Amino acid sequence: MVGYLGGYNIPVALAAGPQPALPVFLNLGELPVSSFSGQEPPRVTADAAVLMEASTGQVLFAKNAHQPRPPASTTKILTALLAIEGGRLDQVVTVSSRAAAVGESSMHLFPGQRLTLEQLLYGALLRSGNDACVAIAEHIAGSEGNFVFLMNLKARELGARHSHFCNPHGLPAQGHFSSAYDLALLTRYALKNPTFRALVSTRYRGFLNPPWGEYHLHNTNRLLWSYQGADGVKTGTTSEAGMCLVASASREGRQLISVVLHSDDRYGDTMALLDYGFTCFKNMTVAKAGQACRRVLVTDGVIFAVPLVSDRNIAVAVPVHRPPAVEKRFNAPAGFTAPLPKALPVGSLEVLVEGEPVARARLLTGRSVERLPAYKLWWKKLRAMPPGVNIS
Repeated sequence: MVGYLGGYNIPVALAAGPQPALPVFLNLGELPVSSFSGQEPPRVTADAAVLMEASTGQVLFAKNAHQPRPPASTTKILTALLAIEGGRLDQVVTVSSRAAAVGESSMHLFPGQRLTLEQLLYGALLRSGNDACVAIAEHIAGSEGNFVFLMNLKARELGARHSHFCNPHGLPAQGHFSSAYDLALLTRYALKNPTFRALVSTRYRGFLNPPWGEYHLHNTNRLLWSYQGADGVKTGTTSEAGMCLVASASREGRQLISVVLHSDDRYGDTMALLDYGFTCFKNMTVAKAGQACRRVLVTDGVIFAVPLVSDRNIAVAVPVHRPPAVEKRFNAPAGFTAPLPKALPVGSLEVLVEGEPVARARLLTGRSVERLPAYKLWWKKLRAMPPGVNIS
């Protein structure tokens, strides 16, 4: 049985206390992209790919988006995110013999070497150093195993349902997998962090580490030099995963995230996807924070209706080449009873593009509504009575 807040006709569960921020809806299915944009989508060589609007999480292109695949060094996106959230950049990390022994792509670290967490992050993201990742993991969580546990916890928290990690660097391991959609999802969250954004957009970083020498780290993501607006994120390559690339680019206030896994031409595929997103779609503002979305009747109030306002700005990507099919769905009571406070959460606004839910905001009362004085309420009821009724 649902309880209601006295006077408001609002479920207690909705009105009780501060409300957590509503997540933006994410398209969880394969998208009919050719009908969505009105233009033929790009043909990519990658076995799996996704193009996502960073501001909303709206999927503009999907190919085998939820297929679990080895992610190679794109794993380091999640590793860097946890390090940034769990440590301080100026913390000094001592490299263990275990970390220094990790092979393949590396910073060529030595046991006992001391570097800052920031230097190790540059080594992990620019040079793709596997040894740096293990040193980071041991520093943040005490052991690589503990850190991997945190990785999977964070992935589940962010909704990456088709991912499971066994190490912090992405070298092949049984049960270590992710999907194009999940990697875009994790990247979208990570790009909200200014430190992460600065790291993945860096082309070159050099520093001295006496007595161990000096480091010259060049970003393995060649897109940073060759594509207008490119600002991240991470390459990945193993024999099992093939050539992989998680990329982002920003133009005219829009940021797109592209993921290609097991690609024959990761840079060509990525540029084709980003061009498609920037050329065939534009952002359309559907709601503005604080702006009235609709009005709802109020009983026994000094005014007859109260405006409902969105708690945030909502912009969605729509096709450029044909009229967009955008729908707003309001979930709110049909009416209220005064008194009514301002900014009371009373429902939600859901936005659909081509029938797919892509964004959501909370609806709040746009103003307070005082209850009519008792004598006016009495007079109002008296006038509403049928003729001949005796009220004595």
